[in-house]
Amino acid sequence: MIHKYQLNGYNIVLDVNSGAVHVVDELFYHLLDFVSEDNLPEACPQKAIESLAADYPVEDIQESYQEILQLHKADQLFSSDDYDQFAKMMTPSPVKAMCLHIAHDCNLRCKYCFADTGEYMGHRELMSVEVGKAAIDYLIHYSKGRHNLEVDFFGGEPLMNFDVVKEVVRYARSLEKEHNKLFRFTITTNGLLLDDDKIDFINREMSNVVLSIDGRKEVNDRVRSRVDGRGCYDTIMPKFQRLVELRRNGPYDQYYARGTFTKYNKDFAEDVLHLADMGFDQVSVEPVVADPSAPYALTEEDLPEVFAEYERLAKIMIERYGTSQDFNFFHFMIDLDQGPCAIKRLRGCGCGNEYVAITPSGDVYPCHQFVGHEDWKMGNVFDQSLDLDLKSKFAAATVYGKEECRHCWAKFYCSGGCNANSMQYSGDILKPFKLSCELEKKRVECAIMIKAATL
Repeated sequence: MIHKYQLNGYNIVLDVNSGAVHVVDELFYHLLDFVSEDNLPEACPQKAIESLAADYPVEDIQESYQEILQLHKADQLFSSDDYDQFAKMMTPSPVKAMCLHIAHDCNLRCKYCFADTGEYMGHRELMSVEVGKAAIDYLIHYSKGRHNLEVDFFGGEPLMNFDVVKEVVRYARSLEKEHNKLFRFTITTNGLLLDDDKIDFINREMSNVVLSIDGRKEVNDRVRSRVDGRGCYDTIMPKFQRLVELRRNGPYDQYYARGTFTKYNKDFAEDVLHLADMGFDQVSVEPVVADPSAPYALTEEDLPEVFAEYERLAKIMIERYGTSQDFNFFHFMIDLDQGPCAIKRLRGCGCGNEYVAITPSGDVYPCHQFVGHEDWKMGNVFDQSLDLDLKSKFAAATVYGKEECRHCWAKFYCSGGCNANSMQYSGDILKPFKLSCELEKKRVECAIMIKAATL
């Protein structure tokens, strides 16, 4: 299986199974139209010679075809699929990561919020210290021999319950030596309640922090408003800038300025660039996933415009590469040398298997986006219950168990996509959400092109 495309003046050929990427000339690119993994004769097909001879010397056509054969014999073009055999061996793994819903409440009323502005289809509540501690005990129990564990403080808005955040961190740290564990904490915040004390704690204890802001003031404030309808940009921007400035001198430097773009700002590259110009060199602005009937929702008719914007952003990033304006865009970050391990290529995020989410009442769900969907509840931290059948179902949800993914050239980059989006918008975790798939494929194409242009 190969995928070939042209972008920004580059002819790019991806060999799906090996992961090899080739930047080729026009002749090589067009020759591939006459061969396939099931049809690679030792001599160049006569049909190819007849079709291309008007534009290229026959000797060049034959020489280029020999290059194709050499790459095939080196297992870098039309390579065999060695992953299917491993997909059949995928079994449940110990839990290594947990999303703690420290607050089912929020001081913003974002129009596109998947969490029902913090309620998660339930009611507003804050997690107690007792639930937080029981969740840490739960993670230690189900992590088995895992040493490195991850806990993400999430909401709603976790700063609304920050005393419990601090107590849970303290409790987890107190158990590390006893259980041979090392906790890595992260937090996602809208920034309204940030102050110097909270910034100091976050920068000291959180190995990563996600800063929620959608970009330009007019874009952000249109969809990310306070309870009273006022915007939040002017309040949060200086706080986020201060956190990042101080963070660069602390024990951890990971962070993301994380936004969402909607139908209202299909020129989202301007929001990415705005965040970069405001001093954030780690940026993630992601497409909204929503009911197509919502006025802000992206639909298939928007794809050509969105694709063009991704391409425009990619070209701008190439122009800025290696300069003081250089920055990382999360969806264009791709490792073509090593890449993810085989398990990550096949199964993705670990939702419901290696990763779980805990509600303020202590209920366990496969991930934060499943919370509120009662049919997907997996257990509770107080009785340390866990639905092992459901865990096994998620463990087996590989790209080879999803028929539409099996034949997709991008399958090893998205690993089957988001299970929660598949469930909510396609009705089955084994049926990927088509709109998200198309967006992911365009991002991968742009990411590979950027690599080709900046090597």
